[in-house]
Amino acid sequence: MKLITIIIKPFKLEEVREVLADIGVQGMTVTEVKGFGRQKGHSELYRGAEYNVNFLPKMKIDIAVNDECVEEIIHVVQQTAFTGKMGDGKIFIVELQHAVRIRTGETNDSAL
Repeated sequence: MKLITIIIKPFKLEEVREVLADIGVQGMTVTEVKGFGRQKGHSELYRGAEYNVNFLPKMKIDIAVNDECVEEIIHVVQQTAFTGKMGDGKIFIVELQHAVRIRTGETNDSAL
């Protein structure tokens, strides 16, 4: 099992959710986060005053999946979230050691 964490631009969330649902992803956790990578934030103008925005809004999607699904998920997310501009996001894959469905007590793959 793997835990896939996807960081994307906020306006791409619905598009990514749709393609993940189309390939059979049954559940995900979405969190509004702020951060920066190589773009290091940007400057904005508000009522004539310039100020720096160090942390940019992002969406974080966490998905627990079977090992067989990982490559397909990476592929569709890369295609869907791509804009070609800095800040498109990242995908992190981590080994998931154990999962438990609270309601039924099912564990690991059957809990997903």
